[in-house]
Amino acid sequence: MGTTIRRVVTGHNAEGKSCFIMDGAPPHVYQRSPGSSRVTELWDTRATPASNEGDADPTLRDFRLPPPKNGSVFRVIHYPPDSERLAALHAEHANATDDGSGRAGALDRSNARHPGFHKTSSVDYAIVLSGEIHALMEEGEVLLKQGDVLVQRGTNHAWSNRSDAPAVLAFVLIDADPV
Repeated sequence: MGTTIRRVVTGHNAEGKSCFIMDGAPPHVYQRSPGSSRVTELWDTRATPASNEGDADPTLRDFRLPPPKNGSVFRVIHYPPDSERLAALHAEHANATDDGSGRAGALDRSNARHPGFHKTSSVDYAIVLSGEIHALMEEGEVLLKQGDVLVQRGTNHAWSNRSDAPAVLAFVLIDADPV
């Protein structure tokens, strides 16, 4: 998969007819530092049920890991190989603060198994678009390959790309009650 994602968004025109309201590269791409994961925000909702009114781009906001309270977020993350990413994660840990949301989602500095361990109060649907990646739990791990899907339910977890090629995953995070 290429490094640029094309996002096409539908809506309604003034007459109420369906139309395309956005077509192009998403404007919100976030990368903490060179060698770290690159997050492309595609869409989010602020309530359930979601509102389909208006043409505003809800991703034009500061980055936050968890979805909005009672909402959802859709993003694609490019994970470089751990041979690049681990150094960036260790540097992030040295400078880590809250993610700005006031909710869970910050890195778990206490887990020695992998510096990327974190937890959010959400149900996450993860789809491997290309490459392969290990999903790590506090007990156990599983190798996911292209086409595999993982349902992550508010657990402390990390992602480890032990290959020599990037892994690209699509995520839908839906706000959930904490465990």
